[in-house]
Amino acid sequence: MLIIPGPSGPRMSRRSWLQIGGLAMGGLALPDILRAQAANPTPTNAAKGVIMVLLPGGPTHLDTFDPKPDAPVEIRGEFRTIPTNVTGTSICEHLPRLARMADKFTLIRSLVGFRDDHNTHWCTTGWESHPAMESSPLIPGFPAGNWPSMGAVLSRALGPRVNGMPVCVDLTPKDADARFILRTPPGQPGYLGVAHSGFESQVVDRRNIMLDGVDLGRLADRRAMLASFDGYRRDADARGAVAGIDSYQRQAIEVLTSARLANALDLRQEDARVRARYGLDRDHPYERDGKTHLDQFLLARRAIQAGARCVTLAFSRWPFGRVLRGDHNWDWHRDLFPEARMALPLLDHGLSALIEDLDQQDMLDDVAVVVWGEFGRTPRINANAGRDHWARVCSALVAGGGMRNGQVIGSTSRWAEEPRSRPVHFREVFATLYDRLGINVDTTQFHDLSGRPQYLVGEHRPMAELMG
Repeated sequence: MLIIPGPSGPRMSRRSWLQIGGLAMGGLALPDILRAQAANPTPTNAAKGVIMVLLPGGPTHLDTFDPKPDAPVEIRGEFRTIPTNVTGTSICEHLPRLARMADKFTLIRSLVGFRDDHNTHWCTTGWESHPAMESSPLIPGFPAGNWPSMGAVLSRALGPRVNGMPVCVDLTPKDADARFILRTPPGQPGYLGVAHSGFESQVVDRRNIMLDGVDLGRLADRRAMLASFDGYRRDADARGAVAGIDSYQRQAIEVLTSARLANALDLRQEDARVRARYGLDRDHPYERDGKTHLDQFLLARRAIQAGARCVTLAFSRWPFGRVLRGDHNWDWHRDLFPEARMALPLLDHGLSALIEDLDQQDMLDDVAVVVWGEFGRTPRINANAGRDHWARVCSALVAGGGMRNGQVIGSTSRWAEEPRSRPVHFREVFATLYDRLGINVDTTQFHDLSGRPQYLVGEHRPMAELMG
């Protein structure tokens, strides 16, 4: 990783740090990425980006998107259902904002392929196999170097969409418990290498960062290093095959000096009415100190609008992941219903604001949104008034990206134990997103660290039901 300190200035309350994983190995990889982008432009009708909303801990499908109102109380739980604006579709009563805009998204109620393991690895990479991790056992079948995240794949396959903006931005709060719950960094590069890792926004003070304050002396040293390497390559290639490399190196420097990312992460630049739409103009009484992470939804839109291709955020009640303080994210083994009464309205507010905002900004067709967690919850409520882990089926929400929305795909059995119709493997969702972003999963391969070619989603293909 490259880390460049910015000196204190009148607008900065403390020293800010900029860390961009895509500038590894002396910064020599980013020019290669930009060169690949120039050689392989994306289709003109492709979506521009994806926002992935992770609900770590395993959200309950029965009490959100797949309610069973006719089941016995020990199955259906305490919540009522409400109709959406799509005829015949109902969701939990604590999601009223989403219910009013169900025509703008699709519910997948028959998602399969997960494991009983608190690990969002499969939500961000598309694959459940992985090396052993802290509190997460080895799952054989991963390639040499491990699987890359979606953001890393977009970096490798498409390169930057806008000069000066990282391909993948991770908004996950920088918190030890947060990383413990997620297990896998949402922007992990896997076998594609650290040049394609995601930018972690929480390494900076996103309210005060000023990229134009980068130490120019260090930047000059970096230019000298790149110039030296450039000279070496020119000497090694008498035929001039590297002609034009300067332009790509200049673009690489732009990532370090551009204000695009800093501006995207500075919510002071957003209109007050838009901030209010996301609930940032008020305290939220159910939250400790009245604080939430609702700002992540607005930051996600701003980062995509500024040119990122993939933005990930992990949403739960504030403070994120403090298990020792009683906040179990979406892992409600006990007291599910009082927890859900506090968490669901926040998700409803932030997610509906994001979809509405993208629509009003004429971005919804260009930006896909996917919302899911690592598994579902048991149909039967346990003795502690909670639901335990359930990896046999769960739900997801997808929106935008030029996909066909306003529908429900798949169904579950009477008590939501397993798929009843149209089981959807989560790699089918990945295949669909890649397709909408202009990547052909039939033909696209990258080599892992052993030199073996790897397809992005194996045998899975885009979902016909979502193709516009």
